[in-house]
Amino acid sequence: MMRRETPYLHDIGLEEAIEHWYAALLQAEALGTLPSETLPVGDCAGRVTAAPVWARISSPHYHASAMDGYAVRAEDTAGATETSPLRLALNQQAFYVDTGDPIPAGTDAVIMIEDTQLLPGEQTADPDISTHIEIMAATPPWRHVRAMGEDIVATQLVLPSNHYLRPQDLGAAVGCGHTHLAVRCQPRVAVIPTGSELVTPGEPGWETSLQPGDIVEYNSLVLGAMAQEWGCQVSRLASVPDEFDRIRSAVEVALSDHDIVVINAGSSAGSEDFTARVVDDLGQVLVHGAAIRPGHPVVLGIAGGKPVIGIPGFPVSAAMTFELFVKPLVYRWQGLMPPERPIVRASLTQKVHSPLGEDEFLRVTVGRVGDRLVATPLKRGAGVIMSLVRADGIVQIPRFSEGEHAGSQVSVELLRSPESIRNTIVSIGSHDLTLDVLADQLRRNRPELTLASSNVGSYGGLLALQRNEAHFAGSHLLDAETGEYNIKFIRELLPTRQMILLRFVGRVQGLIVQPENPKEITSLADLARADVSFVNRQRGAGTRVLLDYQLKQLGIKRRQIQGYERPEFTHLAVAAAVQSGTADCGLGIRAAASALRLGFVPLFNERYDLVIPAEYYDSELLEPLMAVIRSAEFSGTVEALGGYDTAGIGEVIAEL
Repeated sequence: MMRRETPYLHDIGLEEAIEHWYAALLQAEALGTLPSETLPVGDCAGRVTAAPVWARISSPHYHASAMDGYAVRAEDTAGATETSPLRLALNQQAFYVDTGDPIPAGTDAVIMIEDTQLLPGEQTADPDISTHIEIMAATPPWRHVRAMGEDIVATQLVLPSNHYLRPQDLGAAVGCGHTHLAVRCQPRVAVIPTGSELVTPGEPGWETSLQPGDIVEYNSLVLGAMAQEWGCQVSRLASVPDEFDRIRSAVEVALSDHDIVVINAGSSAGSEDFTARVVDDLGQVLVHGAAIRPGHPVVLGIAGGKPVIGIPGFPVSAAMTFELFVKPLVYRWQGLMPPERPIVRASLTQKVHSPLGEDEFLRVTVGRVGDRLVATPLKRGAGVIMSLVRADGIVQIPRFSEGEHAGSQVSVELLRSPESIRNTIVSIGSHDLTLDVLADQLRRNRPELTLASSNVGSYGGLLALQRNEAHFAGSHLLDAETGEYNIKFIRELLPTRQMILLRFVGRVQGLIVQPENPKEITSLADLARADVSFVNRQRGAGTRVLLDYQLKQLGIKRRQIQGYERPEFTHLAVAAAVQSGTADCGLGIRAAASALRLGFVPLFNERYDLVIPAEYYDSELLEPLMAVIRSAEFSGTVEALGGYDTAGIGEVIAEL
């Protein structure tokens, strides 16, 4: 069957892409609010009113006492003072009422019970039976009385149309006489993952059977949860292999009982990318490719009078395009505007290059250091789901901009509350697994605090402290002349700032190798062998400084090492490269090798310290962190990782 060609990857801007899509949806009458359904009030939390809610009854619907006391006529209390108390006859001039009781006819005020005194009976056979109360102050009319309609008056508007229903709204609806409400139907969203390489998590142990090329299918889980947060009913459908007819059939079925169909993956232009062809076969492709990053190869279409969107398979691209294109649409269907996130200005800690012709959405961590906010870019790959997990905010770098310089002031759309940002401890420097342990134990001890770490190497961490972009840095920079760690570099880079060098952990550095060390690598000298491939750390990393120092001692030239120019930014990334088989070895810490069950050739003992500006060391923010560092629980957990020595942890080595 002949199929029409569809336009691909035009440099159409974000706003233009949305307008083009919406224009077609408007013409197909698929852009208005959804129809309504009537539900019991108790089932309406989080739903949106489809009609105004008018009060059927007043609340309260009678004059009610607001206190325990005595209902009276205000005029009967005139003249009462402490020096001239007034007596009122019970059940004639004063009537006892509890809070919420209707006040008797003819009364118009309540005197609190603590402002009265019962008098002994004077006209009864039993003197213990009171017949009067005594008051020592007059009361104005309607004091301590909830007048009928004080809260709600019958026929008044209680809730407007297109109102998001909160718990208090449900109480108001029932209080004014309603048992059921008309609410917008929830948008029905179908998410169809596609790809012959997808593996759906299943039986226990499924993860051990994964083969190279298999991809764990979790995008539908992420996208479905996002849509549920936006008030949608979600169908996460079974994954479909890369076959045109099967994808077409799945989309056609989903269109029959959903308001929007989301096809995940296959939106590019490869030989097995069928999304655009499927949409065009069932309806019309309106946009194929928007000038955004991540998410460039998005497909926006319409089929059966309903919107269809094809989003890229990489998780960051999928989440970004889903939020940019689907979120505004489903809120519009519910008669709502998407909630606005807080916007703050922050200083960018690293230079960022950006594609000239695309709007880039950069994920960052954010913290307050001193008197300013700092934003640190996270790893930018479209497949890096941890950038979604760790992100505190998003920086939009406009189209036709080449990026931002370090230190630039940028607008950050916060994904966390401003208060949580103020409670974030910012660490920028060398990577170590113990920082993850530290972050976890800090959060367990103090749930309001967050430790956010960025891995830029020891030298980069000291530069961040120089620019006042972090509360502390992990560092293990070796001075080749003295054999001392960190002190020389702190003095060189931070000569005018008072710094604390804190003992953290001793650790073993060595060569991470394949299990059982099949190439029998025993020393750095083996790196010069033609049959050995190596994976390095980035420039400025303490591990690379150590490597270069040792290579110089051995007389080994960098060009002799196969893979010397291939850098990774963490010890775990080095271990992963070895595990994958793309390198035979890499210099790193024992704990990283143990974490991935790799072999390890111990070579050096080194010190990994924390460098802390003095003004932060004694701060209220870092005090809980210091308590965790010096705790027996933390030391025990670190020692259990293997390859660490916690003797003297938390001691001040030097004040510089």
